[in-house]
Amino acid sequence: MAEAALRTVPLDKARILHWLQTYGVYAGVALLLVVNVVITPHFLSAENFRTQAVQVAPVIIVALGMALVIGTEGVDLSVGAVMALAASVTALYLGYGLLPALLVVALFAAGVGLANGALVAFVGVQPIVATLALMVGGRGVALVLLPQLEDLRNPSLASLGSGDVLGVPYLILIAAGLALLVAFVVRRTTFGRQLLAIGDSRPAAQLAGLPVRRVLIVVYVVCALLAAVAGVLATARLQASDPTSLGNLMELSAITAVVVGGTPLTGGRVNIAGTVAGAVLIQLLTATLIKHDLPPSWTQIAQAIVIVCAVYAARGRGKR
Repeated sequence: MAEAALRTVPLDKARILHWLQTYGVYAGVALLLVVNVVITPHFLSAENFRTQAVQVAPVIIVALGMALVIGTEGVDLSVGAVMALAASVTALYLGYGLLPALLVVALFAAGVGLANGALVAFVGVQPIVATLALMVGGRGVALVLLPQLEDLRNPSLASLGSGDVLGVPYLILIAAGLALLVAFVVRRTTFGRQLLAIGDSRPAAQLAGLPVRRVLIVVYVVCALLAAVAGVLATARLQASDPTSLGNLMELSAITAVVVGGTPLTGGRVNIAGTVAGAVLIQLLTATLIKHDLPPSWTQIAQAIVIVCAVYAARGRGKR
């Protein structure tokens, strides 16, 4: 009898841990929603939900690219710098029209992603080192191109940042569309299966004849392009280009969203729905503290606690 009771204890603990790994981020979002309904005035207003969704949209977009990179057992620390670079390039080329400016932004972002991917796939540099170099260098290039904040007065850019369809802002629609597209790629395409196989075991993927280097380069390019999209959208919403502060610590917010959402840092698995929920969780947590007049330092402490809890819950989850 005693032996049976002892056996059920670790079993129950394992079940609880599995539940936290699978549904913990959604439970966290639900809990924060309930808490805010009770203690935050006007939380249920349509304007508040619109504001929160618009603010979290760039984080979701960046986190989608980060999830793909982490799925290959990598990491990209340059996403914040790419956002700043996108803001600088947008300001410089907006005089030629919005579409030409976006094309130039895409070229710059693809170049950063290509450099990251080449360093990882061909040179064999660790992802954290390769992307750290581009994190520093990319921010430097952005500041060289545009040393200070610049107001942007462009109707097309203003429409992108504040326009909507049936009351739903473009930023939210773009983030939702990209999330669905990335989820489809990961779950339903050969490229997605190759990505997960590489993250699960790169040597085994090479022995199986998978195009490891090509997939890695594409993943880092896609991650940089998504960061550039987020940078352009953030610039459009602010109607100003500020490479000094735009994207600061965005890499940490994206990594937090991905890890909290259930994607292991060891690669081999990508949880897109969890990544979106993780970004929403961080946004709600930040907004809750700000609305109750707590200093920004408390937000950073709270995020650190969330990361520690997520990493603890992820123990043993590992690869598929």
